[in-house]
Amino acid sequence: MVVKKGRYGGTYAHKDIAFEFGSAISVPFKLYLIEEFQRLKAEELRQIGWSAKRELSKINYRIHTDAIKYNLLPAEITKAQASIIYANEADVLNMAMFGMTAKQWRDTNPDLKGNIREFASINELICLSNMENLNAVFIEQGLPQPERLIKLNQIAIHQMSVLESGDNGRNLLK
Repeated sequence: MVVKKGRYGGTYAHKDIAFEFGSAISVPFKLYLIEEFQRLKAEELRQIGWSAKRELSKINYRIHTDAIKYNLLPAEITKAQASIIYANEADVLNMAMFGMTAKQWRDTNPDLKGNIREFASINELICLSNMENLNAVFIEQGLPQPERLIKLNQIAIHQMSVLESGDNGRNLLK
């Protein structure tokens, strides 16, 4: 604690000491601190869960891009042409999961920074992660893109209904 005399004087303390002093003299203040701490911890855990699922999605995307690289990219192709193929395949997943391409999402949400996946729910990211793996398998099996899109959309609908169902209190990470 520091005490200063004079016109701009006062008693100054570390925030932890100030909180303890405030909670000792006011029960409502102490309850407010406890509730706020619990709210912040719950928010932190929710954010950590979302980040973990986002990272899982990024890792699985590597499996997806490798399938594209080894099965869909012709031997003689420029980097610009390859980028278009990768983007088209990412949009297959976006269409199956979100019902729109990345460009359509950006046009619809010009004020938001990031991409469609940055604003996805945890359940959507789980489903998207599964679909990346499945699409990699479908690519390796030689399924045409329109067939893959239909299958992936059906899978997305089914998985989202399971993940978001309130069945027996097993609502996963909603």
